[in-house]
Amino acid sequence: MSKTHEIKVTKRELQRKGASRRLRHAGVIPAIVYGGTAEPVAISLDHNAIWLAQQNEWFYSSILSLNLDGQITQVLLRDMQRHPHKQLIMHLDFLRVDANAVLTANVPLHFINEDSSPAGKAADIVVTHELKEVTVSCLPKDLPESIDVDLADLKAGDVVYLSDIKLPKGVEIPALAQGKDHDDAIVTAKHGKVDAADEEAPAAE
Repeated sequence: MSKTHEIKVTKRELQRKGASRRLRHAGVIPAIVYGGTAEPVAISLDHNAIWLAQQNEWFYSSILSLNLDGQITQVLLRDMQRHPHKQLIMHLDFLRVDANAVLTANVPLHFINEDSSPAGKAADIVVTHELKEVTVSCLPKDLPESIDVDLADLKAGDVVYLSDIKLPKGVEIPALAQGKDHDDAIVTAKHGKVDAADEEAPAAE
């Protein structure tokens, strides 16, 4: 189950771009909360606090609890606009979460025991992570912060697919319901190519 992470926010009035620019100069990020039956709400957040939070995986895949004067709204991050050149977050979009409604979210994959696997211990095997995250559907209470993919038995020639992932209870991968063509590879283990210079070395000798 995903943990919740509380973030303090302040309500703001919907204004023109000039007002948003002044907020950013003051170290504040303008944002919007939307979704559900309620009207969209304009909020602002402390830039330094969010800059630190967004360096963690959970900021992108977990339920976030926005605290507005003691009133908690559970949301998922849906969009983040960054400055193209500066370490500056320009705007955030949050989607309200209904505890009783199934949601769709991207969850990071954590690959474990790769180094101790037959493929991981072989010098001539290249292990490639084809996907770093997976789209899942579940109730908010079941949303995992990450999903472990155990590669302990991975060997040369193996391919790990979406259908091989052991999902937490209550969690599904919508793509698998669309048929085998959507059962994408997430890990491959192949023999690496021999460097041409190494092949020619014995002949040169």
